[in-house]
Amino acid sequence: MFKARLSVVCGRVQPRPAKSSVSAARTFTSSAPRSKQRLVILGSGWGGYEILRAIDKKRWNVTMVSPTNAFNFTPLLASCAVGTLEFRCAVEPVRKFSPQVVCYQAWCDTIDFKQKTLKCTPATAPLEYEGSASAGTTTKDTSDPGTGNAFKLRYDKLVIAVGAYSQTFNVPGVKEHAHFLKDVRDARAIRTRIIDCFEQANQPVLSDVQRRNLLNFCIVGGGPTGVEFSAELHDLLHAEIQRHYPTLARMAKITLYDVAPNILGSFDKSLGIYAENKFRRDGISIKTRHHVERVEKDRMFVKEQGEVPFGLLVWSTGLAPNPLIQSIDSLEKHDKTQSLFTDQNLNVITKEGHADPDVWAIGDAANIKGQLHPATAQVANQKGKYLAQKLNKIVKDQEHTKPFEFQNQGSLAYLGDWKAIYDRSSAETVKTKETGRVAWLLWRSAYFTMTLSIRNKILVPTYWFLNWIFGRDLTRF
Repeated sequence: MFKARLSVVCGRVQPRPAKSSVSAARTFTSSAPRSKQRLVILGSGWGGYEILRAIDKKRWNVTMVSPTNAFNFTPLLASCAVGTLEFRCAVEPVRKFSPQVVCYQAWCDTIDFKQKTLKCTPATAPLEYEGSASAGTTTKDTSDPGTGNAFKLRYDKLVIAVGAYSQTFNVPGVKEHAHFLKDVRDARAIRTRIIDCFEQANQPVLSDVQRRNLLNFCIVGGGPTGVEFSAELHDLLHAEIQRHYPTLARMAKITLYDVAPNILGSFDKSLGIYAENKFRRDGISIKTRHHVERVEKDRMFVKEQGEVPFGLLVWSTGLAPNPLIQSIDSLEKHDKTQSLFTDQNLNVITKEGHADPDVWAIGDAANIKGQLHPATAQVANQKGKYLAQKLNKIVKDQEHTKPFEFQNQGSLAYLGDWKAIYDRSSAETVKTKETGRVAWLLWRSAYFTMTLSIRNKILVPTYWFLNWIFGRDLTRF
């Protein structure tokens, strides 16, 4: 593959000598003014983006490193995947803080805690040039996604908020043939696939057996993400699909798989039973205690069921450690999840048992030693707010020794037909739980309140209203 950096001369793209890539990398990581401390934030998720919003950008020299240039509002992704909301309702651009903040769309590969340096690889598509043999290839065809030119960054203070990946439990074929629901790109792919399934099933050359196979929608994972996507898909099938594909709608089927004996295991047991009963009344098949052995194109093999053909498979079975976190061997980690251990001030802990005063870890990549918090957006967001306040006091040479305390605001899950469940039974104060329409109102008001920008506070209720009046758009584009 052509790996030299490229330059544009008089409108034509020409290869630049390999030697210049070194100097270009040095220019790329030019040193910050000495008057400001250099703060590097790894990740633009719920924790990292919250720090980016709240940090004092006049006192800190802030650099954001993330493989995406946007924050994904994950609770609304299931709605986006079926057309209830448009995709831009669930994203916030990182670039809105430029030029106060330097943003690099890149992966952080390694961290040198002694030298305070990061080695990063660009996450942008490979550069192409006229006549190149690699022109027209996609990032999937490259052995090293991105431009291939690694660069280094220095930091004075570092926040590790890289999140986690989707857990596959090493089931063969999952990464190749299943869809995940972690960001807007996943939601777009799922939405396109749903429409493709119905358009393909509508062709007159197919038999009814082939149509039923195409319209079998399987979701693996009975947590909040899998349940909410099942509910949103059910709403789509019984509204717009029923109206525009009446014959095919009767052939469509939703099946929810989980290895546990019940779905929504993190919720109060009575709420999980309520959700199961509602799903069964709605015709959603629930297969608990089922184990997927392997996945192939358009079919999967379940230990208790045998071969199961599908048109769409959505995989949502928990979290796997980020490769960056796996590569770190100088810090204490959780034995099972491999997440970094931190103290109550969110500083990482070295193997020698000392807290590193210049490095913090938040979100799904970290856990407070001796405490067990759920791997949710709520926890990451609260840690982000706490750490932003701490950093703003540190830069002013003010003390901030108050430890982090998680305030459990409860858990929500949408179940379809304008019904939901709300669980706050494990909170320290005001223990409560709700079901049905009241919980749905709480669900919608909570996520409307949590949307970060004024733009999305306008867009989200607007699309809710428009889809209530006119229905979801079934256009494939």
